[in-house]
Amino acid sequence: MLKPLGDRIVVKFEEVEETTASGFVLAGGSHEATKTATVLAVGPGSRTLHGDLIAPSVAKDDKVLVENGAGLDVKDGDDKVSIVRESDILAILS
Repeated sequence: MLKPLGDRIVVKFEEVEETTASGFVLAGGSHEATKTATVLAVGPGSRTLHGDLIAPSVAKDDKVLVENGAGLDVKDGDDKVSIVRESDILAILS
């Protein structure tokens, strides 16, 4: 498992497959502004100018809303995951 550094967070995006009324499959999330993801791992947080640690606002297994196009896609074994910054996460879904 990847261990993110700083304010970075490892997420796995939910695959969304949409079809038209006639049955054509649309590319998942190509027209959306946000994506839903599950948090897999969380870094320790960011530091202030004085060296104080600011803990992240999300935790492992949270469902979050992430900006479309944010982060870096990487392979973790057979899984495709993304590493995003905490600032790219817009909300925690409950």
